[in-house]
Amino acid sequence: MHEELRLAPTGTDGTDGTVEQRLIALLDEGGADYRSLDHRPEGRTTEVSALRGHPAGQAAKCIVVRLKITKKESRYVLAVVPGDQRLNLDRLKEQYQARHAMFADAATAERLTGSASGTIVPFAFGPELDLIVDLGLLEHEKIFFNAGSLERSVGLRTADYVRLAQPSVHAIAEPEPEVHRTGEPPW
Repeated sequence: MHEELRLAPTGTDGTDGTVEQRLIALLDEGGADYRSLDHRPEGRTTEVSALRGHPAGQAAKCIVVRLKITKKESRYVLAVVPGDQRLNLDRLKEQYQARHAMFADAATAERLTGSASGTIVPFAFGPELDLIVDLGLLEHEKIFFNAGSLERSVGLRTADYVRLAQPSVHAIAEPEPEVHRTGEPPW
């Protein structure tokens, strides 16, 4: 069921391919309906969505968050929201009954996901990272995301994503402020 589509020539991939290899193996072994898309390097959601030819709302934007559950207990979460929205930290905090929620620093996010910012896949490959997805992303027939590389993406049937990733699903996203959608202040 895998179809490869080259959108544009690619340059040198700066990653070791480990996350991409794990992802493709999971999709292949799970019988997922997906396609690989090669494109010029891009990690910004709106821009890469345009390269891939889909609305930004179908893009899986992945954010690693540190939740302070108690004074001594923390939990890391991979939060996945539609590309045209942003993560609502208060909603995420409520889901875990956490005291505080903050974005993980880049080094921690990379260690937990095996990917640099802009290349994180919407799958948690280890037990130290919970996976939670906004229900709005799952309204689409297919979702798209970078596959551990700024130069390669995957388009995946949403039903296959849910079956293979087994995420918790909750309303954790909110619309981007007007200034982020248009590039202009709202006044």
